[in-house]
Amino acid sequence: MTNLTPLARIAPPNTASGKERVSPARSLSRRQKAAVIVRFLLNEGADLSFSDLPEDLQAGLTLQLGDMRVVDRSTLASVVAEFADELEQIGVTFPHDLAGALSVLDGRIHPRTAAKLRKQAGVRQYSDPWDRIRAMTAPTLLPIFEAEATEVAAVVLSKLDVARAAEVLALLPGDKARRITYAVSLTGAVTPDAVDRIGLSLASQLDARPERAFDADPEERIGAILNYSPSATREELLNGLDQEDAEFAGRVRKAIFTFANIPARIAPRDVPKIVRGVDQTVLVTALAAAPDSDLGEVAEFILSNMSARMADSLREEIGEMGKIKVKAGEDAMGEIVNEIRQLQSAGDIELLGEDEDAD
Repeated sequence: MTNLTPLARIAPPNTASGKERVSPARSLSRRQKAAVIVRFLLNEGADLSFSDLPEDLQAGLTLQLGDMRVVDRSTLASVVAEFADELEQIGVTFPHDLAGALSVLDGRIHPRTAAKLRKQAGVRQYSDPWDRIRAMTAPTLLPIFEAEATEVAAVVLSKLDVARAAEVLALLPGDKARRITYAVSLTGAVTPDAVDRIGLSLASQLDARPERAFDADPEERIGAILNYSPSATREELLNGLDQEDAEFAGRVRKAIFTFANIPARIAPRDVPKIVRGVDQTVLVTALAAAPDSDLGEVAEFILSNMSARMADSLREEIGEMGKIKVKAGEDAMGEIVNEIRQLQSAGDIELLGEDEDAD
């Protein structure tokens, strides 16, 4: 909010013989008074921004500032006093249009209601469509780069943050990434209006997509369920999916993360962080049960990537455990997997892809 402290330093118009003097401000139009206030505040170092005003008002104010010459101190004091009085009379302000009202109520009304109102009134969701596009993840942006012309993709790439642009280029095929990168060199003559039109076109395409009832893809939802299923149940269901839809079954397998996936998808440096969050009894139970479930290499991977002292202590406890019941072992392994998922959700660790090097 603008600091109006400088206004207090201007004295109100003087009075003569107990009668209020006629205000010099009465001879000025409202636009002239606005120009006087703006000029005064700028002289006092106030940080003003008029970019949210309609363009005709911005132009009118600029023209008025250019048209005026000198205002005496008495007139300045009168205009300031009148402006300050009007500010004091304001109790509350409201958005001047539906777009403003939707911004005020953002997060307080159902997204479906907000989208319906925007569509009915022709109001776009974002005043700057690029804010929305820049907020998208690299995988979500990828279809835009695959579908749009190289020149359009170059403009989009130029509008992204450097880190996000690098992520997108890494996901694109090499030849397409090279063509888009070269096309960036040709964007020097692109006008702001053209960039705005491209942003609005892309935002309208995003708005035209049908609303989804579920945020996650089907394979991710099934994978999350199977993560917590007993291994026998999981394998039976996956074998059934292979017969029904082998492609979908393959995507589900990629979405699943189980105890057996730890060596392939956990970086060795993250193992100490994982075991710190697991109760030691649970950890020992899982490691002791692993060889009986043909998962001895997983237990060895965990033990070999922690301190030698702790690994030796755990090996001693494992040797004293004896045979572990299947359900107890699976429950313990499930708790370790759950800890990994929680660390991943919090951003403390990152799961590796199946083809990435875990070293």
